Parts: sequence; C-alpha cells; structure tokens
Amino acid sequence: MLAKRIIPCLDVKDGRTVKGVNFVDLRDAGDPVALGAQYSEQGADELVLLDITATHERRSTVIDLAKAVARGVSIPFTLGGGIDSVSAAGAVLYAGCDKVAVNSAAVRRPELLDELAGAFGNQFVVLAVDARFAEERWTVYTGGGRHATEHELFSWCQEAQERGAGEVLFTSMDHDGTKAGFALDALSQLSQKLTVPIIASGGAGTIQDFADVFAVGVDGALAASVFHFGEIGIGELKGELERQGVVVRN
Repeated sequence: MLAKRIIPCLDVKDGRTVKGVNFVDLRDAGDPVALGAQYSEQGADELVLLDITATHERRSTVIDLAKAVARGVSIPFTLGGGIDSVSAAGAVLYAGCDKVAVNSAAVRRPELLDELAGAFGNQFVVLAVDARFAEERWTVYTGGGRHATEHELFSWCQEAQERGAGEVLFTSMDHDGTKAGFALDALSQLSQKLTVPIIASGGAGTIQDFADVFAVGVDGALAASVFHFGEIGIGELKGELERQGVVVRN
C-alpha cells in the first residue's frame, strides 16, 4: 500500500502567505519561503504553492518566489496560478518545481492538459479544481473561486484524467477554511471514478479529519490553517495516523 501524503499549502498573495474562509476574509500567515523550509524540515511529504490572484489579475506566476521556496525545501514542490502554456510550465520546472497545478487555464482551453502531459509527462500535471455544491450539483469555479462555470466536478475530472492530468487536487469551496472536515462524499466518489491520485483540500480542522479523509480512498490531504497557525504539528499528525493504522511516510 502506498503511503498517504501530508501536504501543507501556501496560498500566496503579494508575496505573502494568506488564509481565509470559503475563499474570502484573507489574513496574513507568514513568509512562504520560511514556511516552506519549516514544513520540509518537519516531515511534510510535499508542498503546494498557489498564487491565488495570478489568474484574476492576469499576472504571470511568481517565478522568483518559486525559486526561493524551491531552494529551501527537499520535498516535491507543486506550483499553481496563472500557468496557461507549455512555456509557462517550463519556466516553473526550470525554477525548481516538480509539478504544475492548472485550473482556470485548463477550463478555458482543455487542450492545455494534453499539451502539458505531452511535453513533460502526466506526473508533472496536476488538475486543481475548486468546486461548490448547490442544487444537487458540484459546480466548478475558476479565477480563485470568483466565476462559476458550466463544468460539473466529476465529469470534468474524468475528462482531465483522459487528457493527461496525473493527479487531481480538489478543493471544496464550501469546506475551505471552516475546519469542519473534508467533503467526504465528493471525495469518496472521486476515488471511485478516477484512477489517478486524488489530493483532498478544504476543511481540515483535527487529526481525525485527516484519518477520515484517508479512509475514503484519497492519496493525500492538503491543509493550510492548522499548520500555519500551529494547531496541528506534522510529526504529531503522522504519529497519530500511524497509531490508527494509516500508512504514512516517516
């Protein structure tokens, strides 16, 4: 059995790590370079950095920041935000990242997933999906959660997998920052429908929330607030998960 992954997430705006609730009311959480190095030292399995305003403000990804973060970590590092071409993804790879996460650009032009997988391999391509549940449907949003699309969560993730996405990072906008637990029903369905690894995001509040989400079949659990503000330590989390029978990396 593959070990489950614990993944801190750095949502970055204007060069600082921020965190909010349901994608709004952002507050400062620290320097992303220092936080990345700290999580790497503490035993995190991977790190994700999302430039949350890159697409909305039509800016290029923060390559200089990515380089600085990459220099300070010894774990796989994924960068997302404003990546809309093979050349932009190549710049991210050159900056020291291991994977790119694409969201809005892939919705606008799904062929981007084919192009990225063809240029760099499926393992380099992460589909990031932000979705909200309403009227019996999970609707996909773009632009940092600002714009509803015609896409439905499960069909869009299946199409992305077919086009070459090697991993799916699903964030429930309803659960984001609430610390009330992950969107277990949706994540369970994704685990059954997809063959690529699934990373759960949105809702982590307790160690038990991590145990519960791994029980529905996801491969990794991503969190921000509980790590940034010292509510859960990565070593503490892994120790308790191991006691509950979850296979984790030491």
